Amino acid sequence: MQFINPKTDYAFKRIFGSSESHDILLSFLNAILYQEQEIIIDLEILNPYSPGTTFDLKDTYLDVKATLNNRHIVLIEMQLNAKAAFDKRVLYNATKMYANQLEIAANYSSLKPVIALTIVDFNFIKESSEVINYFILKNRETNQVYNNEDLELVFVELPKFNKELNQLENLTEKWLYFLKHCAEFTEKPQTMEIIPSLNKALEIANRVNLSLEELEEIQKRALWLADQENELLEAQEKGISKGLQLGKIEIIITLLENILGEIPPEIKETIINLSSEKLDNLTQSILTIKTLNQLQSFLQ
Repeated sequence: MQFINPKTDYAFKRIFGSSESHDILLSFLNAILYQEQEIIIDLEILNPYSPGTTFDLKDTYLDVKATLNNRHIVLIEMQLNAKAAFDKRVLYNATKMYANQLEIAANYSSLKPVIALTIVDFNFIKESSEVINYFILKNRETNQVYNNEDLELVFVELPKFNKELNQLENLTEKWLYFLKHCAEFTEKPQTMEIIPSLNKALEIANRVNLSLEELEEIQKRALWLADQENELLEAQEKGISKGLQLGKIEIIITLLENILGEIPPEIKETIINLSSEKLDNLTQSILTIKTLNQLQSFLQ
């Protein structure tokens, strides 16, 4: 058996946001949001995925939205890579969902609570070792909750979940393990297969049960995301390299000023624009340079 990777946003929407995912999403949300209490007994998936749906590869809205029986609207997003201002984007999407409910001349009392559930495959909340973190509006002095939890942010950080299959103790942990390791399965884990909602999720994730069109769409999405990750890594490596280069230049100028005194701005500018090879040569020659004229001659 081979399974699609639910950590990719397109596959996540296929598993949790299709017209056949009702009981899967219900089980998942009760486990993640309410510690397996049956708070949600019914829900409606908004704009469900259906076979044949094609998304632009640059589409950032491959999320799952649902209205719960307790009046909450939940917005679920899977994010593989850290993005600039990601924390602000999450807050923006949640507040936009909250505000956009209000039609012209509608009463504010008609607004439904919003939960933004964000699942990430990177460490996001550095101050916490918890896999799942819940945030609501509170008085920072008394911890009094503001407005009955009308806006809640929930973050699931998959890298922080490190249990093995034989260590899973409850449904919440099984769902977390499913998200993190499903693509590695070669068969259905027995401890998951006996749970109807998880078994159904595994059936949907089984590549055998997907159309060629769906597999191609998932493959395109996975390749695009891999390209995005590679671009991010290249940018980070270039940033580190540039930082090291600037640090090296700063040390060289400091050493030269200790020997020669203050160095004119135009000479500093020349040093800053030297290639790595010429900077290495200058570093090796610093102790032989005794005057500004010698330094200028070297640079020329």
